[in-house]
Amino acid sequence: MNIAVVILNWNGVQLLEQFLPSIIKFSPEATIYVADNASTDESISFVEQHHPAVKIVKNTNNFGFAKGYNEALKHIDAEIYALVNSDVEVTANWLSPIIDTFRNESQTAIVQPKILDHKNKEYFEYAGAAGGFIDKYGYPYCRGRLFDTIEKDEGQYNDEIEISWASGACFFIRSYVYKELHGFDDDFFCPSRGN
Repeated sequence: MNIAVVILNWNGVQLLEQFLPSIIKFSPEATIYVADNASTDESISFVEQHHPAVKIVKNTNNFGFAKGYNEALKHIDAEIYALVNSDVEVTANWLSPIIDTFRNESQTAIVQPKILDHKNKEYFEYAGAAGGFIDKYGYPYCRGRLFDTIEKDEGQYNDEIEISWASGACFFIRSYVYKELHGFDDDFFCPSRGN
């Protein structure tokens, strides 16, 4: 099963310097891409000089999150897309359980791992925590976070469950599902990291 780890970037050379090494180190089973949203900083030259094995997709504009990924993924052939923010640090074996899930569960289309706060790794990250849901009033929430209260990760969400939504900070999607859905809504700009 081939997997593409795709990091959307716009003027985020400092984030790439800090976080790209962990993705390279802990993703030997993946092809790694930086999808660059027409950066004007040294992002591309940094990747080319320091991480030549990382592939670069150059978008013609800063398209933001949705269209930025839509444009870049047109040029990436893989069974699984792992969309990862440029400020995400990964850990050893982060891909193994996700690849196993996709191999063993043919009906699973999207997977989100637990996302912990980089500055306080014992607690969940506000953006997505341990998977998202929508309540009966249409309000989105997620495990590990209730409004502004962030839970400590004590293994309480070390399970696999169905979720209603996955955080754009880090999630995996079967490429054929992404294509069937026609990607993201281009109107959702949401600036890419680094700005």
